[in-house]
Amino acid sequence: MKIIYPGTFDPITNGHIDILERGLKLFGQITLLVSFHPWKNTLFNLDERVEMIKEVVKVYDGKVKVDSYTGLLVDYIDKNKIDGVIRGLRAVSDFEYEFQMALTNRKLNKKFETIFFMTDIKYMYLSSSIVRELAKLKADIRDMVPPYIGKRLREKLSNVL
Repeated sequence: MKIIYPGTFDPITNGHIDILERGLKLFGQITLLVSFHPWKNTLFNLDERVEMIKEVVKVYDGKVKVDSYTGLLVDYIDKNKIDGVIRGLRAVSDFEYEFQMALTNRKLNKKFETIFFMTDIKYMYLSSSIVRELAKLKADIRDMVPPYIGKRLREKLSNVL
């Protein structure tokens, strides 16, 4: 069974890691799929995000692969014969958006399933955009991202600000 966990991951957070680890309990292997959409104003470029995630997932001993894509997710799914897509949900607003996207993707391609994971309550507030904002303001984000990601955020922002 081929399972992907797609997202922008700018940067990957402990909330993303929580969903990934819970997915690994059900599926032996997951591909973290890093998206590139030119209209999204990301702090890290695609290559940086892929490299950072590869570093973070080394601890999973090959159970997590990292790939990237541009364009429609359903095209990637079709090309790579994907069986399922993992998505994380934090709040009702996430559900509404993710439900709409899952139905749209289903309309475009019925060959895969979308699996939703509710976030752990300790990560309900957490998002990459919040992490970026807090990092820009030099707040303590150690409980929000893996240590390597915190280091890369500090490096990146010292060059930007």
